[in-house]
Amino acid sequence: MIVNKESLDGLSRNIKATFQKAFDAVTGGWQDTTMIVPSTGSENDYKWLTGWKGMKKWIGDKVINALKANNYVVANEDFEDTIEVDRNDIEDGNLGGYSIQAAASGESGAELYDELDADAKNGAFTNKCYDGQFYYDTDHPVEDANGDVQSVSNKGTAALSSATVAAARASYGAARTAIMKFTRDGGKPLGLMPDTLEVGPALEDVARVLLENDELDDGTKNPYKGTAKLKVNTRITSDTQWMLHVTKRQMKPFIIQERKKPVFVAMDSADSPNVFLNRKFLYSVEARAASAYGLWQLSYGSTGAG
Repeated sequence: MIVNKESLDGLSRNIKATFQKAFDAVTGGWQDTTMIVPSTGSENDYKWLTGWKGMKKWIGDKVINALKANNYVVANEDFEDTIEVDRNDIEDGNLGGYSIQAAASGESGAELYDELDADAKNGAFTNKCYDGQFYYDTDHPVEDANGDVQSVSNKGTAALSSATVAAARASYGAARTAIMKFTRDGGKPLGLMPDTLEVGPALEDVARVLLENDELDDGTKNPYKGTAKLKVNTRITSDTQWMLHVTKRQMKPFIIQERKKPVFVAMDSADSPNVFLNRKFLYSVEARAASAYGLWQLSYGSTGAG
């Protein structure tokens, strides 16, 4: 094959089309529990997550909910996946393997947000959120009706269990109750209803019994059948961690901070420095993004360590 502008343009179109087809074929699962927050700079400040007091009776002047000071600023990170095409392979028509690489690169780009989402969840017991506490923690500060600050927990240690009604109630049931009792600052109930139980592969069988079976392991009637949707996340690294989420509201528990969506770029000019020095044409997928934590009240997590 003669290496000229026409052949290089055709190669670039083919690689981009292969990349895009593979990219579009990946559906991803992060959208179940995670929302996109656009980013227009190098970082985002999440002080807007504070001051969540909701509607109240309008008597006299409106009460302005001032945003609280916080140190929850999340910087965007750069991501890339690059393949190189040797000019000799173009000349020799030896391009089959590059199509496979382009498809794999497309899949990798499409899976970025799932990976960022899993990073946030795997680190949720040790990474801080907007109130300065770990996302899953025992002492989130919440003001009661008198303005006094109380410590509220969205973290447990109970192992997820379908053995008996008592064991199920002490794990999954306790998480449901905790979320339904959460209040906003001022003591007003949030009215939350958990709807998604998320586990790693090791807990899939237990979770299915809890949510789908008529009976628990000991043959007693299952009071939790149908109370939530099951989400099995193969990127959860812990064999014991499990999470219960509220996902049907405008806000979701987790955030993908999106500065630049994954895009295809090419350095494929015949007179580019990289081609001149190394005879390599470069094709990449690039993105700028980060993961972050939303409102902790929208999720309850257990280490499952007992």
